[in-house]
Amino acid sequence: MDFERAWLSYRKRTDDLNGRYFAVVYGDFDDPVVKTAVREIGRAATEILDVETERKSGTPGPGATGIWLKQEGAFSEEEYRICEKDGLVVISAGGPRGILYGSFACIRYLQTGRSLEGADFEEKPSNPLRMLNHWDNMDGSIERGYSGKSFFFRDQEVLINERTVAYARLAASVGINGVVINNVNVRGNATRLIEEPYASKVAEMAGIFAEYGIRLFLSLNFAAPMELGGLDTADPLDEKVCQWWKAKMEEVFVRIPNLGGFLVKADSEGRPGPFTYGRDHADGANMLAEAVKPYGGIIIWRCFVYNCQQDWRDYKTDRARSGYDNFASLDGRFLDNVILQVKNGPMDFQVREPVHPLFGGMKETNQILEVQIAQEYTGQQRHVCYLIPMFREILAFRTYCREEADTVADIVSGRTWGNVQCGMAAVANTGDDANWTGHDLAAANLYGFGRLSFNTDLTAEEIAEEWITCTFGDEQGREIY
Repeated sequence: MDFERAWLSYRKRTDDLNGRYFAVVYGDFDDPVVKTAVREIGRAATEILDVETERKSGTPGPGATGIWLKQEGAFSEEEYRICEKDGLVVISAGGPRGILYGSFACIRYLQTGRSLEGADFEEKPSNPLRMLNHWDNMDGSIERGYSGKSFFFRDQEVLINERTVAYARLAASVGINGVVINNVNVRGNATRLIEEPYASKVAEMAGIFAEYGIRLFLSLNFAAPMELGGLDTADPLDEKVCQWWKAKMEEVFVRIPNLGGFLVKADSEGRPGPFTYGRDHADGANMLAEAVKPYGGIIIWRCFVYNCQQDWRDYKTDRARSGYDNFASLDGRFLDNVILQVKNGPMDFQVREPVHPLFGGMKETNQILEVQIAQEYTGQQRHVCYLIPMFREILAFRTYCREEADTVADIVSGRTWGNVQCGMAAVANTGDDANWTGHDLAAANLYGFGRLSFNTDLTAEEIAEEWITCTFGDEQGREIY
């Protein structure tokens, strides 16, 4: 069992259901993401069907068979349609990422033993942003990590190797389009990831991610103007602080072209933030948002804010209310390129807790749902715990913020209030263990989050069956170990 490939462990199939389709790929191959799609199609054809895929630029002629990668304006960037007729499979999409996702969908047909003959379906991502948050530290450790050490960092250096590409393949294959590579608790050299000598290596990694349609994000230290710039304050309303961030972001986005933006944990568990200066979260987030806006960047501001030094004998302070109390009154004050990242519950990824009251409580603010696939409270990846049923339950929860389209899934997809900057994020469960996730079966949660965030209509059973077949094959009665 080649666990390093996880669910992309391709197996030979003796049937010839799809061989004729994978013999030729037509299209325009200039875009790097489309090139990746063609490469993935060819790899799957060779390893599964023992077929060598020929590339032919341009439009297929009458009677042609094969796969045609076709970009059409009728679709959104990541939306795709797969339609087979008379031996030609057409993957239509609004942009390169849609072509890539459609290609991986065709590969899943091969993996699960289905024929593409007569196929006709289309898929539009349920969520605009589908992100993994890695809590990796630059010494190689991972906060709440149960799968070995980091494959992004080691000994205060940024790692670039074959595993970087392997990770990008896995993430893109399930529709992930954003990755935060460092811990939200930004300390030490992690603060310096936005400058040399680290920025050039981050840019190299961002370039690898870009080929798979993934934007790289960094966790940001709110106190960077003091730690890096020598200022005596990080007050978000201080003009010299604002100018420092604007100059720094101009520098950063030039050096790292595929940078999506920043994740910020502020004023929580000892992390610096705007409260130190008598400012609120909107002041802090908006200051950074203005600095990144010229480059299409976004600021993702975590709502996990509470007093971590609360006296256990204090019966009046309600930690579960903290997030709502801190943010609900700020509704409508955040800029368009600010997203509040809200944990699924008001406490801390507990095994069972209510859905966070901020969902449905903020009508004019972008929100992204944060869940945890690292099993901090569910066995720390020494035990089997399939989390997708719980995630589906959270998504289906009705907030009653309006008469219809009021579920958490509706809110974070943008259907409720028309937001375009929203989606789902998960605290990742990966490390440098050979099987990526420590416990072999924990990979079901990594795969499942990606598939569910791309299509929230999938059932937990459908996702599990798909993952099992793609990972272990479909031979009945075969021993896995």
